[in-house]
Amino acid sequence: MARYEATASAPVNIACINFTSSRYWGKRDTALILPTNSSLSVTLSQDHLRSTTTSRADASFEQGDRLWLNGNEEEIKAGGRTETCLAALRKWRKEVEDKDTSVPRLSEWPLRIASYNNFPTAAGLASSASGLAALVASVSQLYQLPQSASELSLIARQGSGSACRSLFGGFVAWQMGSASDGSDSLAVQVAPKEHWPDMHALICVVSDAKKGTSSTSGMQKTVATSTLLQHRIKHVVPERMEEIERAIAAKDFDSFARITMRDSNSFHAVCLDTEPPIFYLNDVSRAIIAVVEELNRASVVQGRGLVAAYTFDAGPNAVLYALEENMPVVVNTINEFFPQTLEFPDPFHMLNKTATRPEGFNDAVVRQGGWEKGAVSRLIHTRVGDGPRKLSDEESLLTEAGVPKTLA
Repeated sequence: MARYEATASAPVNIACINFTSSRYWGKRDTALILPTNSSLSVTLSQDHLRSTTTSRADASFEQGDRLWLNGNEEEIKAGGRTETCLAALRKWRKEVEDKDTSVPRLSEWPLRIASYNNFPTAAGLASSASGLAALVASVSQLYQLPQSASELSLIARQGSGSACRSLFGGFVAWQMGSASDGSDSLAVQVAPKEHWPDMHALICVVSDAKKGTSSTSGMQKTVATSTLLQHRIKHVVPERMEEIERAIAAKDFDSFARITMRDSNSFHAVCLDTEPPIFYLNDVSRAIIAVVEELNRASVVQGRGLVAAYTFDAGPNAVLYALEENMPVVVNTINEFFPQTLEFPDPFHMLNKTATRPEGFNDAVVRQGGWEKGAVSRLIHTRVGDGPRKLSDEESLLTEAGVPKTLA
């Protein structure tokens, strides 16, 4: 008997312009997750950060659809984000079935879905984005849907706003659109990973704990109380979207870095302008900013370009962008001043490379002796990566009975 199953993986994306982690910051429609501005992100390599999802349809399954995340069953709430995505995918599958009555009626069968993240969930690492993108990619493959990645992003967006960007690799824009039904609010690829392959990212995990203020509640408070938000929406972000797309096209790292850092600072200024103020950054976050700024200052004084750029989502974790040639000094500097609890896997062997900080770098920007071990719990070094992957049957996360396999 044929088994109807598909397994897919999807990447994490980190936005450089107008971003949040799991739900879009400043939505003009909260049900459809329609943003107030376009945004732009970098897709990170699945070799280091990914969500993998297996979906199976079977007429013999009982109890309706079931979903497991990292081995724990999650409720699929009626009218909730996951149910909304599955309903939309089923509708498209039914259109396929209505056109060809010889294909199996998969849209009528219950689903079993198992998903696994290889990084901490809800720790500010865009787990919902990659997770929803993997779910949409897996089910769309199971249903053999003809829709394009941009069309599938319309569905992923309704599960988690930034998930729409994880349906592409490279550099991705989420176009805000203008239609009230959200039909033109979708993701498009600005440039593939091959365009700028030496773009690397170092994630400094300051806290593995769940955030004190969720993205959703934070957004609601900000929209209601911030006087800076409307200026950002109307003037700041539209200009920066044009600027950063030009920087990516030209592979102009200095411009890319300046725009990314300015937008991160602007975002957190809006958080502080909220009543009561939202403090996503902590002392360690601000110390990382100081180190990056000092690396850049010293480099520019020496007549060279910027070394790195920082960006922060709705949480304390830093994402540092740098070109591959500059990443050794970034990794070694962060590793020296912020010793980690977990051993750094160093996938690109940066700790073995000569990495001299720019002459004139002022060590005093970091408190004497650096931070205590564990202030940064881990470092994750990755690079720009590809979009969703179709995986083999051997990589299925489900057993014969349709329940999750034990994950090591």
